[in-house]
Amino acid sequence: PPEPLVFPREPELAALADLLNGSKRVTLFCGRGCAGAHGPLLALAEALKAPIVHALGGKEHVEYDNPYDVGMTGLIGFSSGYEAMQACDTLLMLGTDFPYKQFYPTEAKIAQVDVRPGNLGRRCRLELGLVGDVGATIAALLPRLEVKADRRHLDESLARYVKSREGLDELAQGTPGRLPIHPQYLARLISEQAAEDAVFTFDVGTPTIWAARYLKMNGRRRMVGSLVHGSMANALPQAIGVQAADRGRQVISLSGDGGFTMLMGDLITLTQAKLPVKVVILNNGNLGFVALEMKAAGLPEFGADLQNPDFGAMARAMGIHGVRVEDPGDLPGAVAEILAHDGPAVLDVATAPQELSMPPTISLDQVKGFSLWAVRAVMSGRGDAVLDLAKQNLLGR
Repeated sequence: PPEPLVFPREPELAALADLLNGSKRVTLFCGRGCAGAHGPLLALAEALKAPIVHALGGKEHVEYDNPYDVGMTGLIGFSSGYEAMQACDTLLMLGTDFPYKQFYPTEAKIAQVDVRPGNLGRRCRLELGLVGDVGATIAALLPRLEVKADRRHLDESLARYVKSREGLDELAQGTPGRLPIHPQYLARLISEQAAEDAVFTFDVGTPTIWAARYLKMNGRRRMVGSLVHGSMANALPQAIGVQAADRGRQVISLSGDGGFTMLMGDLITLTQAKLPVKVVILNNGNLGFVALEMKAAGLPEFGADLQNPDFGAMARAMGIHGVRVEDPGDLPGAVAEILAHDGPAVLDVATAPQELSMPPTISLDQVKGFSLWAVRAVMSGRGDAVLDLAKQNLLGR
């Protein structure tokens, strides 16, 4: 039987319409609860002349074919998404339980629509909370709205997004012979060459950052991660589960070297169960997100380095097609080879160990912590780490 639709009560719909009609700068903030509501969501954005910001859980449902998209917010988001929320006078949350309170606007009125009553007001103070299915609620709301003509907030947000996107795309480059390989370049190539209905799994940590910023969605592709619990080593077992459920679909695991080594014994499952999962390992030789957190806290890195084998050779020893790449010039061909292989395959990519991922906004504490890290690294004999960081993030790609 079809799933029941949950609608807000008439007085609540009327109150939300009054709030939106009386607002000058509305921003929509969308999560995974917007699944199946792409068309109504765009109609709502057009009526309100509102930019659309998404949480990571909403990326696959919201980002594609969306002229109102201004990117993601949060710790791994874009500055344009963050600024579109800070600049609004009313924020409408749709199907999201976004947990990071520091990214919510402090001056705007906030309304929230969610089918789960327990999520209403859980993360921020609300002006109005409505229990309802996102698509059904928008359909009932649209006839009550006054179509706005002023596009200034939308156009300014879109212009900031273009600038943010250009900055991110500039980082996703690779030049033959210029080592190391930058993870942004790898993620971009995977996105460009993957199937139109590919399923991507991605490990917690820096692989999540590159997946969020560089994998392009189209309404058919899917993204699967440990977005609620933040569990390490999730990508490979999730890929195994997805591939076992649909053997004819391309499934790509974006695994960090730390996450992969935690469960790399499961690699033999791909051979034994004849699952054609493509495992791409971002091999930067450290627990990347842990190292970033140490830098932000002003601590010299300790216990985050990894002494990794050649994962491609290890895969071949198990009877799995394995390739290792260290030169950016070899990467496009290696990606194509792995994705076209008839059966399981492993692509071991030596990526930049000191790659930074800049958050949408930087606090004074983070600036202080990063400065302390640089000083302490030099004083403890790790000045080479500071130089490597500068080379890998500031020089041409």
